[in-house]
Amino acid sequence: MSTARSTGAQAPEPHAADSHDLIRVHGARENNLKDVSIEIPKRRLTVFTGVSGSGKSSLVFDTVAAESQRLINETYSAFVQGFMPSVARPDVDVLDGLTTAIIVDQQRMGADPRSTVGTATDTNAMLRILFSRLGQPHIGSAKAFSFNVASISGAGAVTVERAGKTVKEKRSFSVTGGMCPRCEGRGSVSDIDLTQLYDDSKSLSEGAITVPGFTGDGWMTRIYAGSGFLDPDKPIRDYSEQELQDFLHREPTKVKVNGINLTYEGLIPKVQKSMLAKDREAMQPHVRAFVDRAVTFTACPDCGGTRLTAAARSSKIGGISIADACAMQISDLAEWVRGLDEPSVAPLLAALRQTLDSFVEIGLGYLSLERPAGTLSGGEAQRVKMIRHLGSSLTDVTYVFDEPSTGLHPHDIQRMNGLLLQLRDKGNTVLVVEHKPEVIAIADHVVDLGPGAGSAGGTVCYEGPLTGLRAAGTVTGRHLDDRAAVKPTVRTATGKLPIRGATAHNLRDVDVDIPLGVLVVVTGVAGSGKSSLVHGSVPPGEDVVSVDQSPIRGSRRSNPATYTGLLEPIRKAFAKANGVKPALFSPNSEGACPTCNGAGVVYTDLAMMAGVATTCEDCEGRRFDASVLEYRFGGKDISEVLAMPVTEAEAFFAAGEARTPAAHRILTRLADVGLGYISLGQPLTTLSGGERQRLKLATHMGDKGGIYVLDEPTTGLHLADVEQLLGLLDRLVESGKSVIVVEHHQAVMAHADWIIDLGPGAGHDGGRIVFEGTPAELVAARSTLTAEHLAAYVGA
Repeated sequence: MSTARSTGAQAPEPHAADSHDLIRVHGARENNLKDVSIEIPKRRLTVFTGVSGSGKSSLVFDTVAAESQRLINETYSAFVQGFMPSVARPDVDVLDGLTTAIIVDQQRMGADPRSTVGTATDTNAMLRILFSRLGQPHIGSAKAFSFNVASISGAGAVTVERAGKTVKEKRSFSVTGGMCPRCEGRGSVSDIDLTQLYDDSKSLSEGAITVPGFTGDGWMTRIYAGSGFLDPDKPIRDYSEQELQDFLHREPTKVKVNGINLTYEGLIPKVQKSMLAKDREAMQPHVRAFVDRAVTFTACPDCGGTRLTAAARSSKIGGISIADACAMQISDLAEWVRGLDEPSVAPLLAALRQTLDSFVEIGLGYLSLERPAGTLSGGEAQRVKMIRHLGSSLTDVTYVFDEPSTGLHPHDIQRMNGLLLQLRDKGNTVLVVEHKPEVIAIADHVVDLGPGAGSAGGTVCYEGPLTGLRAAGTVTGRHLDDRAAVKPTVRTATGKLPIRGATAHNLRDVDVDIPLGVLVVVTGVAGSGKSSLVHGSVPPGEDVVSVDQSPIRGSRRSNPATYTGLLEPIRKAFAKANGVKPALFSPNSEGACPTCNGAGVVYTDLAMMAGVATTCEDCEGRRFDASVLEYRFGGKDISEVLAMPVTEAEAFFAAGEARTPAAHRILTRLADVGLGYISLGQPLTTLSGGERQRLKLATHMGDKGGIYVLDEPTTGLHLADVEQLLGLLDRLVESGKSVIVVEHHQAVMAHADWIIDLGPGAGHDGGRIVFEGTPAELVAARSTLTAEHLAAYVGA
C-alpha cells in the first residue's frame, strides 16, 4: 500500500466545494421582517432569540425552512406535486447555500382517536411484524395485530375474459384484522345521556333537540320534523315505542323534505358519527362542552381498552401479548426486547431496540405505546418527532427546532442540549428558536431579533457569538443573566383544596392539600404526574377556569377581535350609532366585500404550482363593502377600528363619543398579557406561538371563576415577558383568585407562595409528592432535582 505525499511545502488551495459554508439570507420581508439580511454558519448550532412576536419563526420557519422544502418539492414530477401542499416562495431577495430542511415543530400530533404513540412513530408496525413471526399460537399476518384493520370476508362470482370466452368463476376472500369489533379500535365505548340530547317535555317544532347545530329552524331539525316518521307538534314524552325508535335509532333512510331528497338518520347514530368519531381535543369549545356533559366514555368491556380482538391478545411471545407490550412503560419494553434473541428476525429486533432506546435517551421512557397521540403535550409531541432523526445516517441537513425545551424540567434540558449537540457534531446545521438561557448557552452563533414585537420588531439586533450578546445591550442581552430571587415573605392561604387518593395515570394514591388564595406552583420532571394531579384531580366546575396548552386553531379569517369576542360589542356599538344591523360590520357576514367575500385578498389556484394571492382591488384589502365603510363611530369606520393596535383601541373605547365598556374590558385584558402591539384585525395565522398562548390566557381571564389552573403559561415567552406574566399572576391572586400553575420555569417557582414537587422520576418512578412548602424551604432542603436546579438558579 503506497501513500501519495505532497512535495510542496505550501498548503493546497481549498476546494471550491468547501467554500459554501454559509446560508445567506438577503432582504427577507416575510410577515413583520424588515429587509433582514444575515449569514448563518453551516454545521453549527445557531440559536434565534428575541421577544415573542419579534420575527424569529418568520425568519427560520417561514423563510429558510419553507424555501428549502419548496425547492425539494419542485424536484418531484408534476403528478406527485399535485398531491403535495403548494407553498409560495417566501418574500425574500436572495437565499443561498440552503440544505435539506427537516422541521421538528411543536404542532400537536394527529388528533385521530386511533392514533397512538406507537402508530405515530411506526413502533407498532415493527411490533406487529415481530408478533406475526414469533407469536404463539400463530394467528395470521401483521394485519391480525393491528387495531386499525377490521376482519372482513366475502364471496361471489366474478366474470373474466379468457381465450375469447367469458367465464364466471367463484372467488372468496378474507382479511383477518386485529380491530375489536365492539369499540372499532378506539379502546372505549360511549354511553349517551338522553336527557342532554333533547327535552322530552317539548315537541320538535318547539326546539326539543338540544344538540349543538340543531337550531329550531335549522336544516337538521327540519329533516326530523318533515320526515313523516314523527309528529312535529307532539311532545317527545308522548311518542309511541315505534316513534321513539325512529327518532333515536333509525338506520339512514332517504326522505323528501320540501321537495328536496335528504337522508334521515336516528339522533343517536347522527351524534355518534358527527361528534363522537372525532377526537375531543379537535372539537370546537361549545361542542366539546356538550360532549363532556352528554357522553361518558368507559373502557370497552370486550377488549378491556386494548383495542384488539381476543385472537390478537391470545398470541404471545414468552407470555407477553402485543397488548401487554403496548401497555408497558417504554423503558421496560426496551429491556424486554433486549432479552429476545431470535436470529430469524435479527434486523427487526435491532431496529426496534434502536427506536425504543431513542425514546429513553430523549427522556420519554415514561410513556407507553398505547398512549393516545392527542394527549401528548406540545413538548412531548416535538420530542416524539425527534426520535425519527436521532439514529439517522443523514448528514449535512438543516434541523429546525421550535423551542425544544418546552415542557422540560431544567434537569431534562441538559439531556436535550446533548442531543442537539450530537446532531450538530454529525455534520448538520442546527437552527433553534429558543428563549431559555440554558439552551442559548450552548449556541455557536446567536441571532437576536427585535427590538420589540409585531411592527416594532423584525430587525436583527445582534448577530455573533454568545459572549457578545451580553454586551450588545439588546432586550435579550440585558435579561440573559436575570435571576429572580426567592420571595422573602409569602402570602397566607385563605383555605385549602383537599385531594385524596389520586390515582390518575401514574399517581400513587396521592393525598395533598392545595392552598387557596395564593400562587401555587406544581413542578417536577417531565412525566412525574403534574398534569395528572392538577387536571385529573382538581374537580372541574363553574368555579375552575382551566387554561391548557392546546393551540388556538384559526383560519386567516379569524383574528384577535373575533377570537376574544371583542367584535360583538364593537358591531353592536356601530349598529346602534348608525341605526343598521350588526351583521353589516362583520367581514364574515353581510358586510363582506362581494368581490373577495371578506377575505381582503383574491386567491388564484394554479394546481401544483403555488397559488397566488392578490389584494382585492375593490376593497383594497379592507374586507368590507364600500357602503359599510360610510358608517362611522367615534369618527372612524369599522376597517380603521380593526386596523388599530390594542393600546390605541383601549384608549379609543375608554371615553368620549366611542366609550364602550364591554369592548374596553376585553382590550384591558389583552394589554395586561402584553399584547398591546397587535392589531385587532390581524389574522391569527400570523401570530406566533407565544402570542397565541397569551391571547388564550386573556380570553380566559374574563371567565368567572375563583380557581385558575394554568398549564405552562411561560411557553413561547421571552425572558422579559416572564416578568410581565408574574405581575399578571400577582394581580389575579390579589384580586381574590386562587392560581395553580404547572410550570418548569425557575422564575415562576421562585415567585410562588407554595410549591408542590412531584417525582422523584418519571412514569412509574414518579407519581409521588416529594416536597411541599415555600420556595425558600425547597432551596434550603435541596432534597429533590427541582431543589438543586432552583438553588443553582437563585445563586443559593
